Parts: sequence; C-alpha cells; structure tokens
Amino acid sequence: MNPIDLDHVLTVLGAAAWGTDEQSLAGNVGALALTVYDGHTRDQGTPYLEHPLAVVTLLRTEIGVSAHEPLHLALLHDALEVAPESEALLAQHLGTRFTARLRAMTADHRLEQRPKSAGDEASWRFKQTALPSEELLVRLADRLHNLRDLAASPNVDRRQRFLQSLEDFYLPLANAACSLSPHLAAMHALLHAEYVRYRQEVRP
Repeated sequence: MNPIDLDHVLTVLGAAAWGTDEQSLAGNVGALALTVYDGHTRDQGTPYLEHPLAVVTLLRTEIGVSAHEPLHLALLHDALEVAPESEALLAQHLGTRFTARLRAMTADHRLEQRPKSAGDEASWRFKQTALPSEELLVRLADRLHNLRDLAASPNVDRRQRFLQSLEDFYLPLANAACSLSPHLAAMHALLHAEYVRYRQEVRP
C-alpha cells in the first residue's frame, strides 16, 4: 500500500468542495495529522492514520456531514491520545479553541501520559456525556469504526471489554443524544445496527 500523503487526506476530507479559506485550513489540518500520527500503529499493526481517515469517511459518506470543523475534529480526534506532546504544535497552528475541543475528547490519563487507574473509566464516561453535539458525533463515529474493525484485533479481552462498554454506555449515550441533531439520530441507528450485526455474525 502506498504511503498516505496530503493529497489523499484532502480528498478524504472532501476539501475540494470548500471555499479557499477552508481549503487552506484543511491543508494545515492534514499536514498536522500526517505529522502527529506518523510512526504510530494500531494494535493490528496498521498505520494509525488509517483509523481517523476512516472515521472522516464514515461521517461524510454514511452520516452526511459536510462541514469542515467536525471533519477536522474527526481527523485529529486521537491526536492528543497518541501524541499528547503535540498539543503545543496543534495550538500554534489551529488555535487554543480547537485544541481545547480535542482535549475534551481525550481521556485524562492519556493527556497526563500515565497508566489508567481506578476511577479513570468513570471520569472518562462523565467527560463524554458532557461533550457538545459535534464532538459527541465524532466520538460515536470513532466507536462505530472501532466496532467494524474489532474482529481484526488480536486481543480477545479487548474485544469483550469493547462490546461490554457499548452495551453499558455508548449505545445508551447515543440513544439519549438522538434528539440533539439528525446526524446524531443517524449515528445511533447505524451504531445499533452494526452492534446487532456483530453480535450475530462474529463470536469472540
């Protein structure tokens, strides 16, 4: 597979349909994504950038998101998780407001670069319930792509924990958010259908 370059990232974002200023911003966001995710891999051994690009594609093609800000958030949604040290770089180029939105979408133990401890899961769930609509939409799209990718994970325990968290938290959260926007309603329907399909067709 050819390395992912900036032209590919911009194509996935759909930047050609945006205005001049938005295209220029997309170029900056894409370049930062290439920098921040460089050298990081998922547990399947694939380049990490493939995941946020898949989340962007999901939002654009299956949910109908076309606005640039939620797609930029989707592209960089894991930036502070995989590279917390990149926060200053992101703030320098994209501003503190955008970086604060990324912080709100990132678990505290990741931001603090420490192992997960007792109480962190509850804090992370509380943090997600407080997310505004666009950030929540991105986080649910992240869960949906992770669910579709779950069978490729070599860690059986991780798969079981993931499904349990879907049942206990993410599906109820998505259901509660249905009334906030048509995009969130569509996301809930898609996440629920994919969960049912996974449970029926794939066994841990």
